[in-house]
Amino acid sequence: MKTSSMKWVSVVSAALFVAVLVVPAVLAAAQDMEPLKLELPKPMFVGTPKNIVSDNLEPTTGKKREPFMAPKGLTNVAKGKKATASDMEPIIGELEMITDGDKEGADGSFIEFGPGKTWVQVDLGADFEMFAILVWHYHSQARVYKDFIVQVSDDPDFVKDVKTVFNNDHDNSYGLGAGKDKEYIETNEGKLVDAKGVKGRYVRVHSNGNTSNDMNHMIEIEVFGRPAA
Repeated sequence: MKTSSMKWVSVVSAALFVAVLVVPAVLAAAQDMEPLKLELPKPMFVGTPKNIVSDNLEPTTGKKREPFMAPKGLTNVAKGKKATASDMEPIIGELEMITDGDKEGADGSFIEFGPGKTWVQVDLGADFEMFAILVWHYHSQARVYKDFIVQVSDDPDFVKDVKTVFNNDHDNSYGLGAGKDKEYIETNEGKLVDAKGVKGRYVRVHSNGNTSNDMNHMIEIEVFGRPAA
């Protein structure tokens, strides 16, 4: 009986010791987090469209997005950075508009590319640790952009060291692998991709037409991060 009691005391003591070490670390980590501060453009439409049908579409709640918790002190490291694209001569707009801070949905705020597989890319100029990547394609009308894929790399050609942080191409029609993320209806909130601290210099966003037409569009890309250690 005495031996059993001693073992029980040892187990309890070990658990308390672990708690003393772990709980402060968890509390400290929580204190270093805060809701990400976002500046959203004004909404361009109200209500939920009834004509968009997709087996891979996420449910529409009509509610605002929940605050995204991220490390304190993050900034939009994509602001004003160089943007390139698979088509360097868009039908409408200039590539500089992708990182100019204008996220409005009206004419003059978006770029239009032709149909088919299209990508736009932002060079952050150095390696960053990224926690949230926000993308606005087009939000003056409710629509779904197909094969939306977000990748990060240190290779400007995205041949090696490619990390995919979002992929809703569920049938691999784009050819970069089938993704498990859901399609979504564009709104003024944009799409917030949880980048989970991925490190890299280049961010590339793919699309392949939308549910209204075959064209590809882009308004703005924001990357919230901090210099990589």
